[in-house]
Amino acid sequence: MDAATPVPEPVQEPQAEEVTVWSGHPSHAMYFGTYTLCILFCVLIVPIFIALWIWIKVRTQVYELTSQRLFFTTGILSKQREEWELYRVKDMRIEEPFKLRLFGKGNIVLETSDRSIPNFVLQAVDQPKQLSARIRQLVEERRRTRGVRELDVE
Repeated sequence: MDAATPVPEPVQEPQAEEVTVWSGHPSHAMYFGTYTLCILFCVLIVPIFIALWIWIKVRTQVYELTSQRLFFTTGILSKQREEWELYRVKDMRIEEPFKLRLFGKGNIVLETSDRSIPNFVLQAVDQPKQLSARIRQLVEERRRTRGVRELDVE
């Protein structure tokens, strides 16, 4: 081989750009009872700080669904960010407790093949049925793109 002959580089398939599909926070509706008690006992002053702490805690929790992954960021002073590859989602279900249904909210429980966090709950999200359908669509697209198939062995 001649020293001037260039070596061809391996051909890489273009990666689809990761775009944010949905982003949201848990709803304060899941703490409706706590907020009600804090209002009733606000004369004691301490419940005001409890309600404020819960409000800040919920506002700093962020769910972000992209075309490839699901992220969960939490933390008031120090942040922690978890991520799940969508092709690892094995199953999902919707839970609509009565107090959340009153506000049109629900929980989406994701069962994944991730070893660190096999179950994850998107708590008190708006329109849980539409969101779970969108997640399901993205999971199927991601599996098809990566060539991943689900195999359960018992």
